Amino acid sequence: MYQWTEAKNILCIRLDAMGDLLMTTPAIQSLKEALPGRKITLLTSEQGGQIASSIDLFDKVITYSAPWLKASGHRTDPKVDFEMIERLSKEQFEGVVIFTVYSQNPLPSALMCFLAGIPLRASFCRENPYSLLTNWVMEEEPDKLLRHEVRRHLDLVKHLGASGENLKLSLNVDEESVSSLSRKLEGVCDLKLSDWVVIHPGSTASSRRYSTSGFAEVADLIIENTNRKILFTGSLQEKAIVQEIQNKMNYSSEDLSGLLSLKEMIALLFKSSLLISNNSGPIHMAAALGTPMVDLYALTNPQHTPWMVSNETLFYDVSCRFCYKSICPQGTNACLNNITPLMIYESAQRLLSSGIGAARYDEKAILPLQFPLSPRKEENHDYT
Repeated sequence: MYQWTEAKNILCIRLDAMGDLLMTTPAIQSLKEALPGRKITLLTSEQGGQIASSIDLFDKVITYSAPWLKASGHRTDPKVDFEMIERLSKEQFEGVVIFTVYSQNPLPSALMCFLAGIPLRASFCRENPYSLLTNWVMEEEPDKLLRHEVRRHLDLVKHLGASGENLKLSLNVDEESVSSLSRKLEGVCDLKLSDWVVIHPGSTASSRRYSTSGFAEVADLIIENTNRKILFTGSLQEKAIVQEIQNKMNYSSEDLSGLLSLKEMIALLFKSSLLISNNSGPIHMAAALGTPMVDLYALTNPQHTPWMVSNETLFYDVSCRFCYKSICPQGTNACLNNITPLMIYESAQRLLSSGIGAARYDEKAILPLQFPLSPRKEENHDYT
């Protein structure tokens, strides 16, 4: 009979986005360090796979578009799923830890691993998994408790003999990417920490996007009152958002959307004095790098605030908080758009003037958003 204390070949499953994977790295680090010589293979999404090469925790990375997740899109042919079961079987893993957000069901991943013959299978789960999980930890969120996403995963691996006390997010800065970033930005900026503020106005979910007019006013306030310059970032698909903001501004700024590789984006965040962003992947990258930030936090969920880094997290309390929707049900994004540009500027100014640039590993500083919770039924939710 296998035991977690002896299992050296471990599979960790995290099939979500980049930020979700980053918030899982402290738990994976704890799991890796719990047994000398333990090898960790990551099974993740295509997006997770992009950032995994900048995380120095994995002996191997496998990418997989799971049909039970929204981001994978629709497909009818199960061929790739049978192939994944066969591949996992050949790897001869001794155990698998399935990391999810509390609203996700781990049982599809557990079934796949059961069919692959992985003897130890652990996860939080709301319903009785019977034989699909050998180590079942009852899911109690949000009815009985509320934890930051990082703490949730650390609590899971503690059940498997890991310390659960490795609090630092893992993310590496690639020196080659720092050099290539500098070459790309020659004539644009010199990357002095005191000169530049990065604004990332995009998000995959429209419910988590602050208004373009608000971002324009924030950028103008920073330029006018601090003599700092603004760099906008985003994917190529988000370039239209940046251009709309720039068209509404009174001052000039730089647009890097679609121009940077992921590793160059990591290097830019590492070099920057401040990030202002909707709550999306760059927030968690900046947190891992110790870059101060103003986080415009849509109240779609309470658990993903910046982890142990100098920050000001801004939101406007609304009765429809914690909707878990990709599109605002009210059509207003009121939890974001009722934040005034002046509030954002003042938060940025406080962080810039404080001179605090290193992560503060003080868990009390990053508790989940605290509200009187009245748990909602989960039917028809469009979880992000």
